[in-house]
Amino acid sequence: MSKKQKIEEIAERSYEPADYEKNDETSQGLSVTHEQVSDTMTEGSIDGNIDQLDQDGNLISHEGKPLSRERFSKYKK
Repeated sequence: MSKKQKIEEIAERSYEPADYEKNDETSQGLSVTHEQVSDTMTEGSIDGNIDQLDQDGNLISHEGKPLSRERFSKYKK
């Protein structure tokens, strides 16, 4: 496979849930990016902290519990 073909193959890849289980650089990168997008959609940032809310859903603090990143031990903060 030529370098150009390999680049095109990588460029055409998109996230798949199975990427979490794979160890190649592209799959791990897609998994981390997917997790960051998910965090951003959920919390508004990629830091992965869950806001503290009261029982009625009102914000108590932005100093919440960090999300687990065990799946990405290579990329832990």
